[in-house]
Amino acid sequence: MAIPVSSAATTAAPARSYAGPMVLMTTLFFLFGAVTNFNDVLMPYLKDVCQLTDLQSSAVQSAFFGAYFLMSLPAGWVLKKLGYQRGIVVGLLVMAGGALLFIPAADSRAFALFLTALATLGAGITLLQVAANPYVSILGPARGAAARVSVVGVANNFGGALSPLVGGLVLFGGSVALKARLAALPLTERLAEESQLVKGPYIGLAVFLVLLAALFFFLVKLPDIEGIPEEAAEEARPMAAGRTSALAFPHLVLGIAAIFVYVGVEVGLGSFLIRYGESQGIRQLSAFTQSLVQGLNVATNYALVLFGKEPSAIDTTAGFTKAVGAVLVSSYWFGSLIGRVVGIPLLLKFHNRVLLVAVCAAGTALVGASILSTGETALWLIVLCGLMNSIMWPVIFPLAITGLGPFTKQGSSYLIMAIVGGALIPPLMGFIATHGGGLRVAFVVPALCYLYLLFYAVSGYRVR
Repeated sequence: MAIPVSSAATTAAPARSYAGPMVLMTTLFFLFGAVTNFNDVLMPYLKDVCQLTDLQSSAVQSAFFGAYFLMSLPAGWVLKKLGYQRGIVVGLLVMAGGALLFIPAADSRAFALFLTALATLGAGITLLQVAANPYVSILGPARGAAARVSVVGVANNFGGALSPLVGGLVLFGGSVALKARLAALPLTERLAEESQLVKGPYIGLAVFLVLLAALFFFLVKLPDIEGIPEEAAEEARPMAAGRTSALAFPHLVLGIAAIFVYVGVEVGLGSFLIRYGESQGIRQLSAFTQSLVQGLNVATNYALVLFGKEPSAIDTTAGFTKAVGAVLVSSYWFGSLIGRVVGIPLLLKFHNRVLLVAVCAAGTALVGASILSTGETALWLIVLCGLMNSIMWPVIFPLAITGLGPFTKQGSSYLIMAIVGGALIPPLMGFIATHGGGLRVAFVVPALCYLYLLFYAVSGYRVR
């Protein structure tokens, strides 16, 4: 997630090219999206491999996003001690360590070890997020800051759309002969063999992260971070008069809750989309869904070669499967990518808050209609929510920090910590699905989240 931050320069500087550092920052944000959204296919995979309930499997997201809450403030301390560039290197190496933990986790099929690996990955990403976001705003002239934020946001969405697709092929793909052989094995042997499938992606990720860390450490020289300009702080200072904390601003407190439920609903819908599809009992896919699955399968199938596997087609004749679901998860995140690209000119043309009202109302309607529907219709209504989610972060975040003045940095830290919504909303959905009437009832939670976001867009954003 690309966080819009202040970017005006306080001193004149010689013109220089920031193309190289910007490419590296864009790569980091692509990585954020790819690693984060891979969890959407990892969650149903671990549910099978570790024989979990819906509630237990939701701990995948809790471990990962919980790190945002626990690590946001320590990350600031680490960056203060090491500096931003070395902080990026440390963040990449921490992520690499988390990726390598998947090797013993896969060998032992210990869910606790998988969660430890995910929490370590989340801690590394938190450190990178805190370090990388400010650089996006200063890598070039202030007038281009919004464009740079949009570029890294698109890269984030693209990585997030691509990784479930590739992950679905790796974890749920395979030839018909392989699937038949695995199905014939005793349960313990089948699970032990399937647990090895996760090693390839994370070993490859660890190697890439170490190489990227070496690049940042030995070859790249990033510019120094500058603080929030004094003139910007002075303009907002009258609103901050008499207040002693960022939490004294009601619109920020409501904004923290908005970020919390936004991340929670975005992660929750993506996490349970495959399980939601399985619960529909779809035995025959529509021609449209079959064409989509087959088309994307052809476009990405040969990515399996990177992991030492033979390309194979996804079987669309057996109705809804986890492999088909992975394509729909990718479509959900691809909708967010399309919305981000289309939203850039729309946000320039129309009032941001008006667009926020529209997408929040649409999200509420889509989830409500899905709960009342069945089959593929129910699934595709949830997939369309990805499009609605696309502009929420870049609109809610600046609305929440409006008028904070000297408390802007403090308020921004609280908003980043609110990403913990991704750790708490999915388990709530899992608890309801396991103990309260199934996934259809659990999807009432995202509907209520969208309703709160609609309230924030209509009234809660107002500076008081």
